[in-house]
Amino acid sequence: FFFSRPPLVIPQLPRAACSAMSSSRPSSEMESYIAAYAGHTRLKRLQFIAQHEPTLRAEALRIAVEQARQGVNTALYQELCATEGCPVARDDAWVDSVEKKASARLDKLESDLASHKTSLVKESIRMGHSDLGDFHASRGDFATALKCYVRTRDYCTTSRHTLSMCLAVVKVSIHMGNYTHVSNYVSKAESTADAGSDAVLTAQLRVASALTALEAKKFRAAARKFVEVSVELGTTFSEVCSVSDVALYGALCALAAFDRAELSERVVKNSAFRSMLELYPEAREIVHDFHSSRYASCLAALETLRPDLLLDLHLRPHVEQLYADIRSKALVQYFSPFVAVDLCRMASAFNVEVDSLEKEKTLSSRPSASRMDSESALNWL
Repeated sequence: FFFSRPPLVIPQLPRAACSAMSSSRPSSEMESYIAAYAGHTRLKRLQFIAQHEPTLRAEALRIAVEQARQGVNTALYQELCATEGCPVARDDAWVDSVEKKASARLDKLESDLASHKTSLVKESIRMGHSDLGDFHASRGDFATALKCYVRTRDYCTTSRHTLSMCLAVVKVSIHMGNYTHVSNYVSKAESTADAGSDAVLTAQLRVASALTALEAKKFRAAARKFVEVSVELGTTFSEVCSVSDVALYGALCALAAFDRAELSERVVKNSAFRSMLELYPEAREIVHDFHSSRYASCLAALETLRPDLLLDLHLRPHVEQLYADIRSKALVQYFSPFVAVDLCRMASAFNVEVDSLEKEKTLSSRPSASRMDSESALNWL
C-alpha cells in the first residue's frame, strides 16, 4: 500500500497500488504512513492525498480533520471540513474556542516582546521574535512566521542562534514553496561556524538542498544531496519529510541522473545510503535490479510504485520525467557495449514488444545515428 512508509520504529509493510485500497479497509495503512510526519506536513500530505485520489478522499480527510483538531491551525481545519467529500462536520464551537485562546496567546507574546525591547536584552528579544514565529507557524501563517524568524537575525549572539534561525526559515520556506529562500538560508547556515560539527543539522540542510534541486528538476544535484544524508537525520526533520522519503527520492533521482559508474560509487557502494534504502525495500530492489541490468524487473517495479508516487507531495510533479529518464538510461545502458543489438532479445530483456522498441526515441536519437534493420530485427549503432 502507499501507506507503508512508516516512521523508523514501525516495520515496513508490503506495498501495492494505492488504488486497490477500498474505503471498506481499515485505516491502519494510512495512519502508519502519516505517523512518519509531524506538524503542518502531516496535514498537507493527507490533504494532497484527498485531492488526488477520490477512493481515499473520505478517509484522508477524516484523519486530517482529526489531526488538525490537535493543533491550532483553524484556517486549515475549516478548509479541510469544507472540502467536498469530507465526512466530518465543522465544529464551530471548537473553532471559536481555539481562536479566542490564540488571540490571548498572541497578545501575551507581543506584550512580552515589547517588554524585552524595553529591557534591551538581546537574548530576550531574540527569543521573543522566535516565539512569535513559532506561534504564527503553528497557525499556518508562514509569511508572518518568516518575518519573525528573520528579525531574530539582528539579535543572534552565537553561531548556534544563527543556525537555529536559518533552520526555522528553511522549514517555513519549504511549507510556503519558496525554494529561493530555502537555498539562501541553507547556504547561510553552511557558512556559519560550527555548522559542520552537528551531524543532525548537516543532514537536515542536505535534505533541504536536495528538495530545492528536486523542485527545480535538477535531478543530479538532488541525487547527490540525498545520498549524502546520514542516518543521524532520524525523525528530526519529520516536519518536512521522513528518512524513507530520503531513500526513495534519492534512489529515483540517482537512477534518472547518474551514469553507471556514479550509481555504483555513490549509491550501491555507499554503506550509509544503503542503510537508508533498507527502510524502503522496494526502492532498494529497484536500484539493485537496475545496477544488475535486470531492466524488465526494474521497470515493472517502478510501474507498480507509480500510483504511490503520484500521491507524494514532492514527487508528483516529477514522476513522468523521472520515469522517462530512468527508462532512457536503461535502454542506453543495455545497448551501449554493442555494435549491433538483437531487438528481439532486447524486447525480451525489457518485457516489451519489438514494435514498441522501434518507436523508442532513445534509440532513434542516438548521437551515433543508430540504424534500424526491421527485417533482421537488428539495431546498428
